[in-house]
Amino acid sequence: MDSRRANNLSLILNLNLLPELKTEIVRKAIHFLIALTPSMAAINRPFTVSFLIAGTLGYTYMESLRLSGVKVPLISSLTSMASRPRDIGHFVMGPVTLGLGTLLALLLYPSPAAAIAIYALAFGDGFAGLVGKFLGKYKPAILCGKSVEGSLACFAAVFFSAYGVSQSFSVALIAALTAMTIEALPLDDFDNLVLPVSVGLVVQFALL
Repeated sequence: MDSRRANNLSLILNLNLLPELKTEIVRKAIHFLIALTPSMAAINRPFTVSFLIAGTLGYTYMESLRLSGVKVPLISSLTSMASRPRDIGHFVMGPVTLGLGTLLALLLYPSPAAAIAIYALAFGDGFAGLVGKFLGKYKPAILCGKSVEGSLACFAAVFFSAYGVSQSFSVALIAALTAMTIEALPLDDFDNLVLPVSVGLVVQFALL
């Protein structure tokens, strides 16, 4: 009987997590798409910068329409799917800070520092969120509510992506440590700005 109750409780908890899982997958899929930016910039940097500016401004306008009650096909649906409980009834800032963080990395740093910074945002923050949300168990006070598992996922994702770009162990290590530190701070959606700018800065100095 106790075993059956435990199984039923586990099933209920898993069902309750399904909406959160769906939300996080949508949010992090958008993060992962940002990883296309360095390749786009290598082909046509001015177009990529213009695309990011237009996309960020366009989203801002459409999100304003959504809040005023005007439904924008596809965009409103995606925004609703990607909204966390704290976002309900509010302007969803995540895509704005994501676009601005990527844009700042492209404008402030040359390649490969810009590419490493953007990959840190796409993969480091992306995997940290997914792993921390659904596998994270150990949450020491020093991580400000984040989990050890999420932080390690961030470190690994940034290290391997940075190493793939730079072929330098030291650069990859510096980038991963910086990203892991920033990701652990209680910055909410503004980590999308701080993380790529910080990683790009330390990587650029390391490459000098």
